[in-house]
Amino acid sequence: MPTGFNIGPFHIGPYTIGPLTIRYYGVILMLGALAGAFLAEREARRRKQPSDLVWDGLVWVLVGGVIGARIWHILTPPPSMVERGITTLFYLTHPLDAINIPAGGLGIPGAVIGGALALYWFSKRRKISFLLWVDIAAPALALGQAIGRWGNFVNQELYGKPTNLPWGITIDPANRLPEYMNVSRYHPLFLYESIWNLLNMGFLLWLARRYGNRLKNGDLLWVYMIFYPTGRFLLEFIRLDYSIVAGVNFNQVFMLVVAIAGAAILYLRHRQPVLAEVEPQEEIKATLETTEVKEVAEEEVKND
Repeated sequence: MPTGFNIGPFHIGPYTIGPLTIRYYGVILMLGALAGAFLAEREARRRKQPSDLVWDGLVWVLVGGVIGARIWHILTPPPSMVERGITTLFYLTHPLDAINIPAGGLGIPGAVIGGALALYWFSKRRKISFLLWVDIAAPALALGQAIGRWGNFVNQELYGKPTNLPWGITIDPANRLPEYMNVSRYHPLFLYESIWNLLNMGFLLWLARRYGNRLKNGDLLWVYMIFYPTGRFLLEFIRLDYSIVAGVNFNQVFMLVVAIAGAAILYLRHRQPVLAEVEPQEEIKATLETTEVKEVAEEEVKND
């Protein structure tokens, strides 16, 4: 059984072709994006939507996602970078470092937000339903995340607390946090999140097929906003190098808020209109009472 990170970070690379450097992390992210696009294309056809829109919008969504992911990292750098002086203020005063993505630093929450904004802009430009297409994109996003997390594998990052479990992964000393220099095996946090994203994708696809006639456009988005943040919130408990803002794990708190908000919105979208049902009942009751009064009056007239 391989010891995980001992087989990485693939010392046979990165490949250099002239001035171009091909990194495994970027290749894996692109594979995730392409796999997600193929899934979205299939979902678009199933919903009788023009599948070519998937490829037309993919570039814009990727650009928005990368910009959003980088901004999120700049605003929430992890403690290991803060200790080296790489803070939000540093990025704001060093614009070239702020856009130096190969140096590391992308945040999933920002990627989702940026990608969603780009999809909204694209849908308005093409005059298509944003809520319909965000439902098409939700399972694809989960698949892309599941594959993209393996980029953390080759970079020896996104690992959890030390563990002696059989599936623990080995981290090279150069990539360990200073306080854990004497610890070699850790929870494969990237793997846990990858599996969670696959479960999210499967659940969204099943939900769309099983209850498609009862779902409203946009419902899968809010289900995604419940499912993924819930898993991420729980996994943050075993994460080591988490971003701290105002003394708290910012990503964990943010995920909790998003999951609660998603559940509330989904509930409100499908809440039965109780008040709307009461009014017709009152009208029926009033009509019956009026009819009874008329019948009594007519009976009295006949008796007279």
